[in-house]
Amino acid sequence: MGRPVEILILDDEPLVGKRLKPALVREGYRVETFTSPQEAVARLEEKNFDVVVTDILMEGLDGMEILHRTRQKSPATKVIMITGYATLDLAKESLNQGAFEFIAKPFRIGTMRETIQKAVKALAAEGRLT
Repeated sequence: MGRPVEILILDDEPLVGKRLKPALVREGYRVETFTSPQEAVARLEEKNFDVVVTDILMEGLDGMEILHRTRQKSPATKVIMITGYATLDLAKESLNQGAFEFIAKPFRIGTMRETIQKAVKALAAEGRLT
């Protein structure tokens, strides 16, 4: 693998980014965290990320809108949806809309790390990490 993998984490609960970022940085990933959907969207417009982890239910813009905007700008980006209000319908809908994976909160950091590793393997197989 050539360049470092770039990850954006968006969750309006600050604890999610605070817990995930150090664990992912230790794995060698470059991580940017946001609690504001509007700030995350502005950053997504400036830069392409390899992986986006986004909460679904947030004030203002929801995670489905983040998914659509990310896929529109950078179709290869792997988007992982997270939510504390998981339903089977919501999971199916996000996957049908192009999400890479759906994870219910609370989740173990190890679970997220494994899911991101799967996303990175998929990116590498597509030749996106050169």
